[in-house]
Amino acid sequence: MNGISFGKAKLSDALRISVLLKTVYIQTYAVEGVTFEFANFITKRFSLENIENLIQNNPSRLIIAYQNGNPVGVAEILYDSTCPIRNIAVPELSKLYVLERFYGKGVGFRLMNEAEKEVLKNGFKEFNLEVYINNVRAIAFYQRQGYTSIGKVDFPMESNTYENLVMNKLLSLESVLKNSGRS
Repeated sequence: MNGISFGKAKLSDALRISVLLKTVYIQTYAVEGVTFEFANFITKRFSLENIENLIQNNPSRLIIAYQNGNPVGVAEILYDSTCPIRNIAVPELSKLYVLERFYGKGVGFRLMNEAEKEVLKNGFKEFNLEVYINNVRAIAFYQRQGYTSIGKVDFPMESNTYENLVMNKLLSLESVLKNSGRS
């Protein structure tokens, strides 16, 4: 991973992070092109203002992968999340987005590992995520990282809903540190 580094989001990166999030979302989910529903969703959810507010109010929530100082991937951790299946408080990996040209280079794996270390550092022993049921590549990636499906939930977007898998992993310091050496 030549030139790849990881760090907390900086306010000066907000515009580039916003564009990265929009790009990956479209590449992953716009299987029928950019619908009005998707355009509305990503314009609001990933607006520069929202990203700036997120970084200002909780800078440790976003972990960024950089190629020569430029964002190429983002992991977002939600600490105030409730597991929709078990109805208990569990931190959630809200996003793990990597630009397509960086697939297969260990960026997603390292972002996941950095997020897991952060969650452990904050005293939590498990981690949840939700993934679109038709995102087979992501599901396989999460399974390789030790995540297992614990149920399904609906993700609402305007007048449609999309089925997501809820996946969970019990974290241990030993496994996270062991994985830190892999790439």
